[in-house]
Amino acid sequence: MPSPQRRREIIDALRRGTVPQRGLDAFAVGLDHFTPTVSEELRSVATGVAQFKAVRGEYGSGKTFFARWVTEHAKTQGFATAEVQISEGETPLHRLETVYRRLIERLATTDAPQGALGLVLERWGFALEEDVLATGQVDEQDEVELGRRVQDLMEARLAEVSRSAPPFATAVRAHRTALAAGDRVLADGILAWVGGQPNVPAAVKRAAGVKGEIDHFGALSFLQGLLVVLRDSGHAGLFVVLDEVETLQRVRSDVREKGLNAMRQLIDEIDGGRFPGLYLSITGTPAFFDGSQGAQRLPPLAQRLHTDFGSDARFDNPRAVQLRLPAFDFTRLVAVGTRIRDIYAEGSDHADRLQARVDDKYVEDLARAVAGNLGGAVGIAPRVFLKKLVGDVLDRVDQFPDFDPREHYALTVTDQELTAEEREARGAPTADDVALDL
Repeated sequence: MPSPQRRREIIDALRRGTVPQRGLDAFAVGLDHFTPTVSEELRSVATGVAQFKAVRGEYGSGKTFFARWVTEHAKTQGFATAEVQISEGETPLHRLETVYRRLIERLATTDAPQGALGLVLERWGFALEEDVLATGQVDEQDEVELGRRVQDLMEARLAEVSRSAPPFATAVRAHRTALAAGDRVLADGILAWVGGQPNVPAAVKRAAGVKGEIDHFGALSFLQGLLVVLRDSGHAGLFVVLDEVETLQRVRSDVREKGLNAMRQLIDEIDGGRFPGLYLSITGTPAFFDGSQGAQRLPPLAQRLHTDFGSDARFDNPRAVQLRLPAFDFTRLVAVGTRIRDIYAEGSDHADRLQARVDDKYVEDLARAVAGNLGGAVGIAPRVFLKKLVGDVLDRVDQFPDFDPREHYALTVTDQELTAEEREARGAPTADDVALDL
């Protein structure tokens, strides 16, 4: 069972109808066969290679859940992580500078849930000092000589980055100097510029010795620099998820072409060895990978993503470039529900009451009723089902001794609480649409 804090985070997120950021191992169902390959690929990336993986699945198949599950696993292996949601307005894939900016904003480590760049750079400086002192050639009390040796080591570590992204190296030097001088305002301003933030004051850029803003091509070079800093500060690498790339299908044709080409460029740069220590994953629907408005529109990209899938998903190759998530069936839906019930009960003073009134049979009945309200689309049901289970049923059983969900609760699902995909599924009339009296 997860810790009390993780338990609260899981329950609170499900009550809101969102995917928890942490603790997913506690109720992941049907993903065990992916674990060996994910672990093997992360270990490989930690040795200095790079990895790319495409994850496909219909709406409701659990792509975001899977991405966060791998993210958690990566953190346990010492990786920094970032989840970036691709969108037409805020994070268009064809503008890699915006992707890089969101990556930095969401950069997470075991110590920082997001915005971890400042902590990483500070630890990098400490790591450089420790490496210099470990040589035994410098007295710890000789601050002048220690500073000079650290500067030399930093220059050596940044040599390759300096050739492709001189501004990155210049900025991180200035950031370290500002921290050493106790100028936190300047250090934060430089940090914002390194993170790709627009509208950094000109005075900050002058003090750091940099100009302008990071562009599409500079973003890739800055990503190289980030990987060097992460490695030297003790991280195994960087795991990045670009979620919902299928949004490319809904943009103008010229923007779509640029976005697809940017994805092709990223894959080629990874294969070419430009990003040692990077594990990049994208998630999308089958329509994106196979349809005429998605990857197939750019043949070089389609060729790189192509994977042969047989009719029996049991024999899918998890080492392939494209991974197919299995359909979320009713058995898995009920299994997730019972696990959440158990997690909730574990943190309650009324565990016996919860287990008795929300027994396995009731969880199954509620799951069937929610799926029926959504046109029988089990794959679409998990979010609504878990939200109802936690917020409408478990919370009430926990708080009110007389509450019995079989007597006092009738399931209602309104269009206002559904996503567009859930409303669409609900619109398909089937025999499962018949409401069940719980």
